[in-house]
Amino acid sequence: MKLIYSIHQFDVQMFVGLNNRVMHGGLVKFCRVISFTGDGLLYVALAGCLYWQHGAADLLLQTLLLGFAVERPAYFILKNSFKRNRPQQAISGFHSVIKPSDQFSFPSGHTSAAFLVATLVGYFLPSLLICLYFWAVLVGFSRVVLGVHFPTDTLMGMVLGTSAAFFSLNYIL
Repeated sequence: MKLIYSIHQFDVQMFVGLNNRVMHGGLVKFCRVISFTGDGLLYVALAGCLYWQHGAADLLLQTLLLGFAVERPAYFILKNSFKRNRPQQAISGFHSVIKPSDQFSFPSGHTSAAFLVATLVGYFLPSLLICLYFWAVLVGFSRVVLGVHFPTDTLMGMVLGTSAAFFSLNYIL
């Protein structure tokens, strides 16, 4: 229990330090846009485009669907088991830039989904892998800057999304 408390204290210090340094209008606007790209609309559009394609796109669509079928339930179970308060509830006097869609913060669903998509699309289109992972990291970073997640929330999102992607690749291929 003491280890968890120590990790939480370190996480809060990192969060406060980052948010005290980066709350600049331009960065917040940029982070809003990046965060929006992880809201899910692009994933639905990607699935729609892949549905109309043939060949390797069918395999990518299958792995994406399986990946989300594994990742989303795991995400909900973790989020509702840990019940970690978001920064606004955990840090007195802090107000997030945006209103989160749910109550708890651990893990970050935006980050998890972004890493799932980045890993799977990057597997099938390796020339895009670095750009996709850069985008996924920015999604996680944006969630911290916008004040709705602690850094470890996004770190766990990264682990969850990547793990679900590898599971789906191993199952489908």
